[in-house]
Amino acid sequence: MDRNTTLAFILIGAILIFWLYINAPNPEKTKGEGPPDSTVVSIDTTKTKLKEEKEEETKTIPEVDSTDTGKYFTQSAEKGRIITIETDFAIYELSTKGANFHKVYLKNFNNWYSLNTNGDNNYYKKSIQLINYSLGNSYNLSFVSIDGKAINTASFLFNSSITGNHKKIGGNDSLNVSFKLPVEGGSYIEKKYIFYGNRYSIASSVIFNKMNNLISDNTYDIVWENGIRFVEENSTNEANYSNASVYYGDEQVIFDAESDGVKTGKDFNGRVDWVAVRNKYFASVIIPQNSNSVDGAYIEGNRRPTANLGINEFYDVRLIVPFRNSEYEVENLTLFVGPVDYTRLQHLGHNLRALIDFGSFFGLKFIVRPIAEYVLLPLFNFLHLFIPNYGFVIIVFSLIIKFVLYPLTKTSYKSMKKMQLLQPKIAEIKEKFKDDPQKLNKETMKLYQTYGVNPAGGCLPMLLQMPIFIALWGLFQSAIELRQQPFILWIKDLSTPDVIYDLGFKLPLFGVQQVSGLALLMGITTFFQQKMTMKDPKQQALVYVMPVMLTILFMSFPSGLNLYYFLFNVFSIAQQYYINHRHDDMVLEPVKNPSKRKGIMSRLMEAADEKAKSQQKKRK
Repeated sequence: MDRNTTLAFILIGAILIFWLYINAPNPEKTKGEGPPDSTVVSIDTTKTKLKEEKEEETKTIPEVDSTDTGKYFTQSAEKGRIITIETDFAIYELSTKGANFHKVYLKNFNNWYSLNTNGDNNYYKKSIQLINYSLGNSYNLSFVSIDGKAINTASFLFNSSITGNHKKIGGNDSLNVSFKLPVEGGSYIEKKYIFYGNRYSIASSVIFNKMNNLISDNTYDIVWENGIRFVEENSTNEANYSNASVYYGDEQVIFDAESDGVKTGKDFNGRVDWVAVRNKYFASVIIPQNSNSVDGAYIEGNRRPTANLGINEFYDVRLIVPFRNSEYEVENLTLFVGPVDYTRLQHLGHNLRALIDFGSFFGLKFIVRPIAEYVLLPLFNFLHLFIPNYGFVIIVFSLIIKFVLYPLTKTSYKSMKKMQLLQPKIAEIKEKFKDDPQKLNKETMKLYQTYGVNPAGGCLPMLLQMPIFIALWGLFQSAIELRQQPFILWIKDLSTPDVIYDLGFKLPLFGVQQVSGLALLMGITTFFQQKMTMKDPKQQALVYVMPVMLTILFMSFPSGLNLYYFLFNVFSIAQQYYINHRHDDMVLEPVKNPSKRKGIMSRLMEAADEKAKSQQKKRK
């Protein structure tokens, strides 16, 4: 390959490394942090984290001064009663203090520290729990009373329609639960829920009866406070995928908290389809059944370090609903507290599939997302119908992708082979016109034209594959299907790095402390692939630098992603070996009518030559 092709490869590699670097988990060590947050932690760190989570369960919501609520509303000093609703998918703990969610357990998803409790049916021990209840329960109403007091229904004791403390439903069954807050003179606020046995979604209604002339500003807010809990072992990585968002103006607008711990917020005025908070794999969404009944939304959040727990993010999201000051008003909503699973979200409608983050690259989301959403993910799920182990799904998946990309890869390899055969002639031209750069370029392009060789022919097919590679990166980084899915040998979870050794210290600049087996294998195969491709002695540095850089960067990536790229490299090496040996007898022959086969680079060189000549004439 000549200088231009070499520079093109360097540019492609630099872009790839830069993109992977800026999307890698933040290695910054935070103040007050214990041992580095990672996928595999020491026993002491694990015990500390579990101890803090148990301490969190003993905390109670701080009592507030009842005089703050004015003369129309009186807060209760009682803690309220917990009512448990159990469905096939979740366990909901509702509190009569605020008629809100105290805890939500998802029965089908285990905690990171309970991977070995498959035989234990105690969902309270093994299942993830999504509510930050130590900071306050979620899903409340907020407004300003007629006497100018800020009212939040989290502080008030509601009367419940449920007499017992535990109800269980399943299948197609449903359960109606209502909570009523008496105010005065027959006025009341009511919150209704309909739970379904086989759904994560919950129907909800907010009712104001005879509350006219008690609420000022003609608005009230439906609020989800404190986001949702981080539930993965590596909270720093989880924070990179956590945010709050609003579907507004026919697109999802994402709000990501600042890293300095200071609360920031953003207003949205107009029609809102939904608001959501999420961590890496789970979300809580509030969806008004009639988006035109909402005046806007507000999101506020912050990102801060927590002792021994890495990074955490907290969000408050509000739907701003107009209060028409009528005697009876109702707002119907759908609540979703569950996994960020494409099929479920698509079934719910309301463009909720926008919550799935397939990644982007320099604004290429409009190309990357359709590839991931309509091609790669359906293929991935289709293969899983026949192959239960997701590791073997990835093997077959990578083989299919390699087969699909074969025409582009073949074109690239053949072009590079021709460039190698052309190197002696290029060397002769360089020696002959070493003192005349303009003539050198002209003769070089003429040589390319004579033999029908496109110097960019090896790079262009690679560039065309980039959107697919980016889409695959986004898919394997965030696919909940891979969460806690084992493969073979040491690979116990395809959604986390497959750590085989802990260095005990962090590498400068990259912040890598743990060694991934698959990342090493990916780096080794990258080296052999580069060795087969780059024959120019001037490019030997790339053969060694590129694999090392990529290996370090991939150390913190999920093992499912590294498994894919390792296998893709293996198949690429086999394919390149086959193509190289098949074309060992390739002979360069001049093409017919070379003047009609000018490539874009030839045209650019001719244009530059003409411009240089015109400038010389002007100087004369």
